[in-house]
Amino acid sequence: MVNRSRQSDSNDLIHDRGLWLKKISLGRSEEEMAVIKQACVLAEQAHAGQTRLSGEPYFQHSLAVADILADLRLDHETLAAALLHDVAEDTDITSEQIREQFGDNIANLVDGVTKMQLIEAFQGGTDKTKKEREQAETLRKMLLAMAEDIRVVLIKLADRTHNMRTLSSLRPDKQQRIARETLDIYAPLANRLGIWQVKWELEDLSLRYLDPELYKKIARMLDERRVDRERYIKEFIKLLDDALQKDGLKADIRGRPKHIYSIWRKMEQKHIDYHQLYDVRGVRILVDKISECYTALGIVHSIWQYIPGEFDDYIATPKDNNYRSIHTAIIGPGGKIVEVQIRTHDMHWHNELGVAAHWRYKEGSEANRKFDEKISWLRQLLEWKDDVADASDFVDQLKRDVFEDRIYVFTPKGNVIDLSNGATPLDFAYHIHTEVGHRCRGAKVNGKMIPLTYKLQTGQQVEIITVKNGTPSRDWLNPHLGYLNTSRARAKVQHWFRQLDYDDNVIAGRQILEKELRRVGHSNIRFEALADKLGFRNSDDLFAAIAHNEVKSSRYLAIVQEMINPQKEDDEEIIPDKPRQRGRSETGKGIMVQGVGDLMMHMARCCNPLPGDNIAGYITRGQGVSIHREDCPNMLRYGEQAPERTVEVSWGDEQTEQNYPVDIVITAFDRQGLLRDITSILANEKINLIAANTLSDSKGHLARMRLTIEITDLNRLSRVLGKISQLQNVTDVAREFQ
Repeated sequence: MVNRSRQSDSNDLIHDRGLWLKKISLGRSEEEMAVIKQACVLAEQAHAGQTRLSGEPYFQHSLAVADILADLRLDHETLAAALLHDVAEDTDITSEQIREQFGDNIANLVDGVTKMQLIEAFQGGTDKTKKEREQAETLRKMLLAMAEDIRVVLIKLADRTHNMRTLSSLRPDKQQRIARETLDIYAPLANRLGIWQVKWELEDLSLRYLDPELYKKIARMLDERRVDRERYIKEFIKLLDDALQKDGLKADIRGRPKHIYSIWRKMEQKHIDYHQLYDVRGVRILVDKISECYTALGIVHSIWQYIPGEFDDYIATPKDNNYRSIHTAIIGPGGKIVEVQIRTHDMHWHNELGVAAHWRYKEGSEANRKFDEKISWLRQLLEWKDDVADASDFVDQLKRDVFEDRIYVFTPKGNVIDLSNGATPLDFAYHIHTEVGHRCRGAKVNGKMIPLTYKLQTGQQVEIITVKNGTPSRDWLNPHLGYLNTSRARAKVQHWFRQLDYDDNVIAGRQILEKELRRVGHSNIRFEALADKLGFRNSDDLFAAIAHNEVKSSRYLAIVQEMINPQKEDDEEIIPDKPRQRGRSETGKGIMVQGVGDLMMHMARCCNPLPGDNIAGYITRGQGVSIHREDCPNMLRYGEQAPERTVEVSWGDEQTEQNYPVDIVITAFDRQGLLRDITSILANEKINLIAANTLSDSKGHLARMRLTIEITDLNRLSRVLGKISQLQNVTDVAREFQ
């Protein structure tokens, strides 16, 4: 929960500039304090007459931001930049004037905070209507600034923290937007940098405005038992302290503060009630040395029974932000669960303040290895940015690497590798080294062979099997097949294929496109027209782009569907002689019939048309209009024998919500469990299987399966065919027309 008493004391101080300056002067030189005082004077003069929506003078916000950073024990340049962080943007003072008065370091920090506003444009994902490449380039520059001087991020986090503390003065809709933005962007940034006291406060305040009722409910539950819990913790600490002293171990034991957001998240993740949480009662043991951490752990476990599955050793295996501590849950006196955290004083200091605890921006100071590790993730993003063909991939990678959950796996030598959730063995291989990824042909997890599309999980040991002269496969770039989950690895594969000769890429791309179109049943597409609609000069350029995955299959299939069934503009709509009617049968929904009255319709079983197919109608005797593909042999015969009974039809507005039967044929070397694996894919894709017919050749050990499935559109059909084609022993899979 937010530490209200600390906030209150701080706010009392910052209303008096002189008192605040006296408070922060401890440990600072006269020269450093002179810079901070000068920044105070300029900020107060620049913001004179400006007020916030809460009614307080705007300068109080600048002072509050600087005070938060002072609590994090940041240097004088950071505090000065915090005081001036809104001056250049919101007043008549220019960046050049700040540079003249305070020098390059402070001016660059102020400029960096202004640029950090750009990050808010990316929290909703890539907007396809905007100029993606310009956005990505701006984001790269911002990240570069962050990586060169992480103090920019710290100032922005302090700025957001004070904004959240004073959010009550805004309209409810703005409160919700800012709280969501804080929870999605700024709290994860604080977590990634290891600044726990900021992270917890941002999370709790966000939940307070996103779900006020839930926040109040958990707060009430904490308050209702606060007296009993505090009395219990006090008695537990006394027992624990006596036990540690008996073994000659000197330790500082204290109760652990409760954070409402973390309580809510654990309730959600574990699907349990508040009263089932293990860490509502918690204590923290602080000792001097690492060896004493494990001594204390042994004493705790010797006295009380520990709960299996609730033990984590973040000292042996630190979190990605270098958080280190031992966590265990035990059954304490009276059968009540208590979570015990054990760490050194140094670990506690670093855990609470993160990168702020490792500050080294002073001339002549030694580089701090742990500090470098904490910001290395920012530099890693920049290492591969020039290999990215699609600008949106860079934004995706930022979101994936900064804001999503992480997994931690081991190399055969025991090194811990940090990957995004959902990473595959191929992602792991490319993380180790680009050449390891290129030459990867298999993988083992905990000693067992697994497919390259396997989703890795925390704690697993991964071993990559390579060949001497291996190269990447183009299938790895197909998002439907699931080989690569990280944009960083995908960029390395794309870069490799871009290095190939243009002619080779043209040939490979044409083969990929023809194979995909043939598989979904459209082999008569004019490639030049398709290239023009996709913005390429000619079909060869399109083929080359497809070869190195700059154009995804979902994109060109959508254009193919549009080419086959073009949408007429409203002002070009042809008014028929008779009103268009929608069919009344379930299978006819979404079909528009021109020039015919109210007739029943049904999909022809001979060709099973699918949205995106070019279709025509035939008036049957007694069964209404039969809908065929235009190139269906039966439809061509009807057109010759009875042209007067053919009608024009087109897909209407509702077809995207409909399922249509499609026949697919699978050829494979027969094996046990093949049909089960195929139906598992259909179940995972939530595709209904209507009928299945299998025929096995015992001599040739071949199996031919004809399945009828329900599909909504070409893109989904392409995805499921791609996944089936990756099954072991499957040699071919395609749509079938009778």
